Amino acid sequence: MSSTLPVIVWFRQDLRVTDNPALSAAAASGRPIVAVYILDDGAEDIRALGGASRWWLHHSLELLSAGLLERGLSLILRKGPASRVLDDLVQDTSAETVYWNRCYEPWAITRDTAIKDTLKNRGVSAESFNSALLLEPWKIKTGQGGPYKVFTPFWRRLRELYRVPEASQLQARLTVAPCPESDALEAWDLCPRQPDWAGGLRTSWQVGEASARSVLLDFLDGPVANYPTDRDLPDRVGTSRLSPHLHWGEIGPHQVWRVAAALLDEGGARAVGAESLLRQLAWRDFNHHLMFHFPGIATENWKPKFNRFPWLENPKGLATWQRGQTGYPIVDAGMRELWHTGWMHNRVRMITGSFLIKDLMIHWREGEDWFWDTLVDADLANNAGNWQWVAGSGADASPFFRIFNPTTQGEKFDPGGAYIRKWVPELVNLPDKWIHKPWAAPPEVLAATKIKLGEDYPKPLVDHVDARNRALEAYKSIRGAESE
Repeated sequence: MSSTLPVIVWFRQDLRVTDNPALSAAAASGRPIVAVYILDDGAEDIRALGGASRWWLHHSLELLSAGLLERGLSLILRKGPASRVLDDLVQDTSAETVYWNRCYEPWAITRDTAIKDTLKNRGVSAESFNSALLLEPWKIKTGQGGPYKVFTPFWRRLRELYRVPEASQLQARLTVAPCPESDALEAWDLCPRQPDWAGGLRTSWQVGEASARSVLLDFLDGPVANYPTDRDLPDRVGTSRLSPHLHWGEIGPHQVWRVAAALLDEGGARAVGAESLLRQLAWRDFNHHLMFHFPGIATENWKPKFNRFPWLENPKGLATWQRGQTGYPIVDAGMRELWHTGWMHNRVRMITGSFLIKDLMIHWREGEDWFWDTLVDADLANNAGNWQWVAGSGADASPFFRIFNPTTQGEKFDPGGAYIRKWVPELVNLPDKWIHKPWAAPPEVLAATKIKLGEDYPKPLVDHVDARNRALEAYKSIRGAESE
């Protein structure tokens, strides 16, 4: 194979220059490099990106392009079916090799397998790498040789098997092939314009791999010491907020592990917090493990008995939940945080999910679809896996009969109401005693704070006690329908 013929690096969910296995392999070959990102979400069998994801992608591609240019390499942008785009690039550049880092969505596996076969049949080498997971799904098995279905033994086995790889190295200047024609990023219309609803995203996030590294180091320098407790308190900066950076590959899990694991030997609170963070990385792997072995989990109940659950068609209730107007302050705060920032605190994700599924008895797929559109960290495996966990229909799921009381959840995890006051300003002057249940406040208290329920802030959409009983009765109708 001639060293003068270029190699194509196909960027996907690995939008970084540092410690990027595919890019490093291409550079190590010594051959000229063609770097390409393909927007391939127009086919019926590929799920189109949500609005918040499109916004993040636009800015991440801008920064990736700038990072590659520092090494002399231009990023080519093409839109369309990846198979066709790569075929065109191979013909235009006479490339004999294509490198990429693996994706694990069911449609991505099907597409990439077909592309690899097609390229090899044409005499073009195709090689893929792991940059997104600690251990790929086929590398961790139970003692019987099958996939794990429960997280804790999966976590124990991962700790036994995992050895952090050395970081991929990359020289300061790359060998560059002639630059093929590229789309203009602005022509893709990834950012909203009419209306421009992304103002909250812009003020909430710094996109890109440099920001990802900064977020990680800042977290490990302070908040990690209180992570096991503060991660449940939405009014505090208690979580890493790395999820969108990990999803888009602006930082890889191996990079996070190297830095966080270095704290384990020092002991004390930071070591405990670092261990908890590593466990969350493994939970991310676990969801991808499940999706790889059970691809239907992305759209179908993992436990078949939930196919008989009497979900309700309730478009008005769904829209009220989406707008954060349910009358339950902790639920409304979470939904408004999501709309404004493209992100929601993990504890509140569980509370809002439980409310939609169990208080309103709306199918978890409706919630998953809304999160897919509004989350900057929308990841198929994690989104579907976590919604099924809340619904009780997934693997290693929370039991359906565990129904969060939104009032007591708020009182426990936002006792002073700071989170609610930030996102539900109608209630900012309500005393702590009533901030989680404004409908129970005496008339004189509501009058003093100028709150008219039903006008300034909605009355509860449902009575939680009645809704809970209704959900439990519905669950009884499917319980024991078949073995789980």
